[in-house]
Amino acid sequence: MIFSMTGFAAVNKELTAGRLALEIKSVNHRYLEFQCRMPDELRSCEGAMRDAVAAKLARGKVECRITYQSVAQATENTLNTAALTALASRQTTLLHLFPEARPLTVWEIMHAPGVEPETGLSAGLVREPLLACLDEAITELNASRAREGAKLAALIVERLDGIEALIEQVTPYIPQLVQSYQLKLAQKLRDASVESVNDERLRQEVVLFASRIDVAEELNRLSTHVSEVRRVLKAGGNAGKRLDFLMQELNREANTLGSKSAAPEVTRISIELKVLIEQMREQIQNIE
Repeated sequence: MIFSMTGFAAVNKELTAGRLALEIKSVNHRYLEFQCRMPDELRSCEGAMRDAVAAKLARGKVECRITYQSVAQATENTLNTAALTALASRQTTLLHLFPEARPLTVWEIMHAPGVEPETGLSAGLVREPLLACLDEAITELNASRAREGAKLAALIVERLDGIEALIEQVTPYIPQLVQSYQLKLAQKLRDASVESVNDERLRQEVVLFASRIDVAEELNRLSTHVSEVRRVLKAGGNAGKRLDFLMQELNREANTLGSKSAAPEVTRISIELKVLIEQMREQIQNIE
């Protein structure tokens, strides 16, 4: 199974003392990077959370957000008036002494000690439910990434089919180009009033031309790389970096094919190959 690095999951859990909510999302990244926004009381759980993520995800920038609302917060809509009054008095005094200082923001006021009802939150109380929520969220996230990965794999296979069709188009052109060159060369010699054309010399010129435009090796390598991409997609797992390397090899052969081109049609096919390869490369950047 191929996994995308893009996904999202959300899990809520009702506890005796409150409600725990966890959101986790991931986007493409070269390595595995984990970031988490959570109440300061839960920071001691971050190491265990990081280990849980690393055990099930290989690559991606993973962002987690945890919120906790206690029963007191849910039922008490009023703020601590005494705490607010004391905070306002202190701010007035400080601003009088330091007039260049800026006033407190609403966020700073709301998070000042004692302004809102105490949550009663502690890492010891929430640790196990939190890790259980995270495990459930990672499972849901991986399911989301798998669905996205299946779509990416289907798009890549579609481009592979297009590449194979273009390879089949190129193959008949080479003998036709060699034959056309031989006829044109003989005609040029006749037009130049060369009475005697050395068949051996003519044959050598044709052989040299054929060797210059011979792309059989490039076509074989393109076919081999296409087969390898199909195999990697079928095998699944952490295939992103391997697929990215194969895109580089495919692009190299397509460039060589274009440089050896002796006909506009072959040049067109080379360009179309590079377009398909670039489309695959863009999709592969999001594969784990």
